[in-house]
Amino acid sequence: MNIRRARMALAVTAAFALAALSGCSSSASSFTGSWGEATAGQPSLTISSDGTFSGTDGCNSMKGQGTISGDTFTFGPFASTLVACEGVTPWLNLASTAKVDAKTLAVYRTGGDRIGTLDKQ
Repeated sequence: MNIRRARMALAVTAAFALAALSGCSSSASSFTGSWGEATAGQPSLTISSDGTFSGTDGCNSMKGQGTISGDTFTFGPFASTLVACEGVTPWLNLASTAKVDAKTLAVYRTGGDRIGTLDKQ
């Protein structure tokens, strides 16, 4: 009878752990990975599961720490180079938040205006 209780307790614990892990990782995993084009002159961004990110606006490199909360990635303070490049619009350096829509990362500035999108690589 003690073995039966132990097995039942183990099964219940495993079910709760699986439910907790699947609920926590779904939003983070939707942001993690590489976004945009990995070609010169094009914006790209890589977001890690811990919220660190790095990328380029097509000219200037950027690196920082953000947070993932529900369906929103919030860009924290980040460092960026300040090279002037002709023909490149540095919209990614204005990023405040981002949301995933299917396989597209929509990027928003402070105030909520969408400033651009990056497709999943």
